[in-house]
Amino acid sequence: MGSYGTSDFRKGLKVQIDGDPYIMIECNFVKPGKGNAFYKCKLRNLLRNTVLDRTYKGGETLEQADVVEIAAQFLYRQGETFVFMDNESYEQYELSAEQVDDGWKYLKETMVCSMVLFNNNPITMTPPNHVVLRVEYCEPGAKGNTATNVTKPCRVETGAEIQCPAFINMEELIKVDTRTGEYVERVKE
Repeated sequence: MGSYGTSDFRKGLKVQIDGDPYIMIECNFVKPGKGNAFYKCKLRNLLRNTVLDRTYKGGETLEQADVVEIAAQFLYRQGETFVFMDNESYEQYELSAEQVDDGWKYLKETMVCSMVLFNNNPITMTPPNHVVLRVEYCEPGAKGNTATNVTKPCRVETGAEIQCPAFINMEELIKVDTRTGEYVERVKE
């Protein structure tokens, strides 16, 4: 397994600390007036989702994590378990509802997601940045209510509830940003 020196530290770097995989979510280089430079880092544990604050002196190293990112197709949901398939090897992976987190709101069958494997076991998945979903239910918009930024809750085909503009009707397709959970635009069929 390789290692990273402090000169390699950057946001998004995947490292291993005490046998657990971490992703660097923040890294600041600090050069005080006196003394040696150091790096203040925030690391998120990919297994437990906890955040760790660490300070490293110049020249220290961190072990490279055995983390692989693959493209995996969402197959189906069975209770609290979500089943995905690797598009290359056709191997199937199961993730718990806890591992999928809020990603379930955007999952449609056959959708290709990004999945992170640690020691060949799935730990997280990320849906595409934008998905198109059908509105299954929403209250009709009030006539004449053309004020800007008026929103209403809409239930989409996955069962999630998303805030949409008042002009959206049932059975319409909408594009949603999965990173923020916000409505982007209406999509024509």
